[in-house]
Formats: sequence, C-alpha cells, structure tokens
Amino acid sequence: MDPDKRPQPAPYEGGEGCLTVLVRIPVRIVVLVLVLPARMAWDLLLVAGRAVRRVLLRPVGRGLEWLYDRMLAPAGRALTWLAVALLVWPWAGLWRYVVVPVVRHGVVAPLVRLHTAVLIPLGHGLRWLCTGLLVPGMVWLVVFLLVRPAAGVWRYVLRPLGRAGGLLLSRLVVLPLVWTYRRLLTPLGHGITWTARMLGRGLGMLGAGLALAARGLGVAAVWLVMSLLVLPLSWLYRRVLGPVGREIAVAAGIAWRIAGFVSRAFGRALAWLARHLVGAPVAWVHHAVCTPAGHFLRRAVLRPAGRAALEAGRAARAVLSSARETLRAARRGTWRALVGAPQVRDVRELEGSAARTLGRTTTVPSAVPASEISLPAEKNRRG
Repeated sequence: MDPDKRPQPAPYEGGEGCLTVLVRIPVRIVVLVLVLPARMAWDLLLVAGRAVRRVLLRPVGRGLEWLYDRMLAPAGRALTWLAVALLVWPWAGLWRYVVVPVVRHGVVAPLVRLHTAVLIPLGHGLRWLCTGLLVPGMVWLVVFLLVRPAAGVWRYVLRPLGRAGGLLLSRLVVLPLVWTYRRLLTPLGHGITWTARMLGRGLGMLGAGLALAARGLGVAAVWLVMSLLVLPLSWLYRRVLGPVGREIAVAAGIAWRIAGFVSRAFGRALAWLARHLVGAPVAWVHHAVCTPAGHFLRRAVLRPAGRAALEAGRAARAVLSSARETLRAARRGTWRALVGAPQVRDVRELEGSAARTLGRTTTVPSAVPASEISLPAEKNRRG
C-alpha cells in the first residue's frame, strides 16, 4: 500500500469541559429572559409600523399625491406662467426692443465711427511723430550728455586710479593675508580636524556601547512583558473570554429565535382572542342583524321609493312632452294664421320621402337626402 495514500489521523480537538456544559444552560436561560422583552417590543413595533403605514401613511401619501397632481402642480404651472408673463417677458422685450437698439445705434455706432475716423488717424500721426522726431532726438541727447562724459571719466580717470590702487592693495593687504593663511590657519585647522575626528571615534564607541546596553535592556523588557502580561492575557482570552463570548453570542442567537417563536405565539393568541371576542360577535351582528335589516329596508322602503320616483319621473316627462307638443301645435297654428299655408307646386312633393331630390323644390330640415333617380320614371322607361 502506498504510504502517501494511507488515511491520516484526524487532528486533535479538545472537547467541551464540564464547566462549559454547566454554565451553558444558565447563561442561555438568563439571555432568554433578557432578550424576550426586547424581541416582543421589536415585533410590536413592526406590527405597529405596518399598521400605521397601511392605515395612515399610505392614504396620507395618496392624498398628498392627489393634492399635488390636482392643485399644487396646476397652481405651480399657473404661477410660473404668470411670473414669466409679468417678469420675464416685459424685461426681455425691453432688452430686445429698447436697450439693445439704443445701445447699438446710439452708443456703439458713434464710438466705432469716432475710433475709425478720428482715433486711428490721430494714433498714426502720434506714432510717426514719436518714431521720427522724438526718439532720435532723445537718444542723441542722452548719448551726448551722459554716455560720452561717463566713458571719458572711466577711460581717463577711474581706470588709471584702479590700476595703481590694485597694485598698492596687493602689496599691503593680500600678501600678508596669504602668508597668514598658509603658515597659521592651515596647521591650526588640521589640528582641530584631527582632534574632532578622534573625539568622534570616542563618542561613536560610547554610543555603540550604549546601544548594546539598550538592546539588552529592550530584550529583557520584552521578555518580562511577554512573560508577565501577554502570555497570561492570551491564556485568559483563549481559555476564558473566548469561550464565554462565543457561548454568549450563541445563547443570544438561540434566545432571539426562541423569543421570536414566543412572540409569534403570543401574537397569534392575541389575534385568536380578538377574532373570537370581537370579530366573531361583530360578524354575527352583521350577518344576523344588519344584513336582514338592510334587506328589509331595501325591500320595504328603498325599492318602493325608487319605483315611485321612476313613476313620478315618467309622469313628469309625459306632462312635459304633452306640453311641448301643445306649444308646438300652437306655434304652427299661429304661424299659419300670420303667414298662410305653404304653397304646393308639385303633387309629387307630398308623396314619398321628405328629402329633397332633383324634382323637389322644398327642403325638410334634418331629412336624409333621397336617391336622385325617380323609381316610377325608371320603370316607365324600361317598360
């Protein structure tokens, strides 16, 4: 058998001690007692929030939406149109038809003409005057009054004096300073440099010793901290705080679920009580009392009242119709008495359809036009 394919032993896992088993049940009971009121309060708040949203917030939101759609939005559009009509359009018209033409034709056009006809020729003339007369004259004057006298003073006075002074200065000052630097300052600087180098080496050795001592003290301090503080704290966390925290977290989760079951059962019990103590009597009163009373009221009062109203409406319509016919007959009689009966030119106009045809001279309002072909004449032509 291949040694690499042999089953490996499972890693060792420490079992739960008796102390953990003894502490687990009381901790879960205590956590359940503490979590149950919070879970019931949370479920109650959820139910209240859903009821408030269903009963209050949703109708209020729909009412506000209707108010906005039917009143605020049209009012806003009307106010916007009014503001534009009263504020924007007058100022825009004033700017477009008054300010812009006045500025364009009353200010800009004269300024452009002034610039083109006056300022540009005047500028050209001033430029020619400055470049042709003033600048060459100023240059000649500066050269004649400043440059030439300064060049003569430099060439014939200052340069000879400088040469003589430089020779005297090098003999009296520079040579003594060079001798002092070479014979005194250079050896003194070398000695100071050697002394500083030796002092630096000594300080470096002292610093190395202090650093070695500090490293040893740091190692000792780290060992003491690890031995006296970190290891006990890690053991306390690994053996006590970690298991206790995990047990509390697990107990809190289990208690929250158990509290949810208890809260749901309590809510169902309240709903059952409300349904049997309030809903069932109200439903019985509705089915046994209100519904028969409503049916009796509808059969005994509403339907007879409706039929009476219909009969009264029909009678009123009949009276109005007869009165309308009587009024029309009286109006026709009065019109015939005043104007006379209509003259009939053709006997065929009294027969057939009331619509106008090619052979008919009268027209009846709202009559459908009849066919333009006379049926008797068409039969005679075919026969």
